[in-house]
Amino acid sequence: MKYTITFLPDNITATVDKGENLLNAAAQAGVYIHAYCGGDGICGKCKVIVDKGEVRSDKANLKQEDWDKGYRLACLSTVESDLEVTVPEMTSKSGKALKRKPKTTRTVSAKALDSLIGSWEVEPPVSKLYLKLEPPTLEDNIADMDRVMRGIKQAFPEHVGDPSYDHPELIKYLPAVLREADWKITLLLLRRNQGGFRIIDVEAGDTTAKLYGLAVDIGTTTCSGVLVDLNNGAILAESSGYNGQISCGEDVISRIVYAKRPGGQKALQDKVVVTINTIIEDICRELIISPADIAYIMAAGNTVMSHHLLGLEPKYLREAPYVPSVSRFPLTKAAELGIHAHPSMRLFLYPCIASYVGGDIVAGVHACQMAKSDKVSLFIDIGTNGEIVVGNQDWMVCAACSAGPAFEGGGIRYGMRASSGAIENFQIHPETFDPMIVTIDHIKPSGICGSGLIAIVAELLESGVIDQQGKFRHNLDTPRIRQGTDGWEYVLVWARDSLIGEDIVITEVDLDNLMRAKGAMYAGYQTLLESVGLTFADLDRVIMAGNFGAYIDLERAICIGLLPDVDRENFYYIGNASMLGCQISLSDVNRFHERLAVRQLMTNMELSENPEFMQHYMAALFLPHTDMSLFPTIQEKLKEIG
Repeated sequence: MKYTITFLPDNITATVDKGENLLNAAAQAGVYIHAYCGGDGICGKCKVIVDKGEVRSDKANLKQEDWDKGYRLACLSTVESDLEVTVPEMTSKSGKALKRKPKTTRTVSAKALDSLIGSWEVEPPVSKLYLKLEPPTLEDNIADMDRVMRGIKQAFPEHVGDPSYDHPELIKYLPAVLREADWKITLLLLRRNQGGFRIIDVEAGDTTAKLYGLAVDIGTTTCSGVLVDLNNGAILAESSGYNGQISCGEDVISRIVYAKRPGGQKALQDKVVVTINTIIEDICRELIISPADIAYIMAAGNTVMSHHLLGLEPKYLREAPYVPSVSRFPLTKAAELGIHAHPSMRLFLYPCIASYVGGDIVAGVHACQMAKSDKVSLFIDIGTNGEIVVGNQDWMVCAACSAGPAFEGGGIRYGMRASSGAIENFQIHPETFDPMIVTIDHIKPSGICGSGLIAIVAELLESGVIDQQGKFRHNLDTPRIRQGTDGWEYVLVWARDSLIGEDIVITEVDLDNLMRAKGAMYAGYQTLLESVGLTFADLDRVIMAGNFGAYIDLERAICIGLLPDVDRENFYYIGNASMLGCQISLSDVNRFHERLAVRQLMTNMELSENPEFMQHYMAALFLPHTDMSLFPTIQEKLKEIG
């Protein structure tokens, strides 16, 4: 259920879900409320007056007289109806009323891509067939396997080609299963590309109700799994966890280097297999099923992760001319890799394009049907290794650029992953320059995650605390701007208000690292577009993929130059596109076959060898850019703010 909140006196409205935290709602609407503690209810600064409507609230340390007057702490209040909320007028240090900044629209995330993903049928690459076979007689004494194959052909007379069976072990236990089950069996069948079926397994009785497939996203940092009921396409369970390879290196380059050590390559393979097994065990424990009930695994990962999973030599991926061992990975028996599964269960890996454009990107592009649309799309997956695709049904060019770890908290003095205590939203008072801090899980701040970093930098720029070169203005009347051990810095959280017991700051070094990261991404967009004679004005859609994209404030990301300044209605958010592609392929064999057309359309460009990329990169090391004509709405906003 949705409710509307009107924040007074500025009459700013926001539409939120029932149960939304009131401080979150204000932050998302661009309404400044004094809040230092991240939403923990400790500082008591985020007092608001609920004029109309109902909130569920905790009195905490509010005085009884304030409570009786309708005051509530925004961070401890959740929305239960339409609301009118007054934010008490703050005053500047001079005692004059606050001169508020021009209101800007805060877009929490771009709209969903549901209409562009399309529908898919429940027609998986594996299926189960229940057969009641006639027992053999002296008149009909054909071999047991021939009897089974005859049953398949009778059940599917329209299918071309004779059935085949998968492995020699099958015929070792087939006779016993047939007779113990009184010739009532269930076959696990795999569709062959050329038509017909391959028998994967035989089970006693009717087990057709248990047909599960696992979609797996093998990320550099996080691996995720989704279990799908292949009888109806329903998602039954999900699990995720950090990729165990993190202990061998934070990024793909460090892991390629690790693989050169004695036993390093095998160790990397074992760690990702253990991670996948943990996901399988979590899901099976939740549903009380056996790993042997999972009939198929559809997986996608970047090229390095795919090589590590299969135990392939990765060192040539980082050496010019950057060549993978293979681009189309073979269909593999999961058990042979050490994955807990039925001995004959298949694992399919999405094909890669190049060393740094992998199957995860192919899966994402496949999911959003870029290869079936005449619209020109820019597909972006922002991370340590940012991947970019531009094109439509006639052509696609793709590239990867090393954005660095800033968006995942790396290279930032108080950076951290998006976990409890991370600053995820931020606003700044335009006169006192005091912050409004919102953290994940509303506890005391302990660091800054990627979405919080973008919010902080955009707010500092719009408030004039930093200039467009990412340098702090030293003449502002606030103790929060100071000289630190790494140069000039801004104090986000004083030690008394932080979870870690020390001041949390953002430094000019942090700002420089962010500018390098966003500059690499923007230069990548420009270079790819220019390579096909296009500009940002020619884009019909900008598709943001990846978990990080879900938490990006669109307007702020454009403000700092991470995303292009184009019509906001052209932005779409697809979520974990890699996982979505795997789910679609797992459920619909016809959509699965379309992946080949996607891969064949994609042409890779090596940005590291491209002189135009370096020129664009240098130009993008500015907030938002040295060429402000590329950011007309931001140019106008900065003029209004003065």
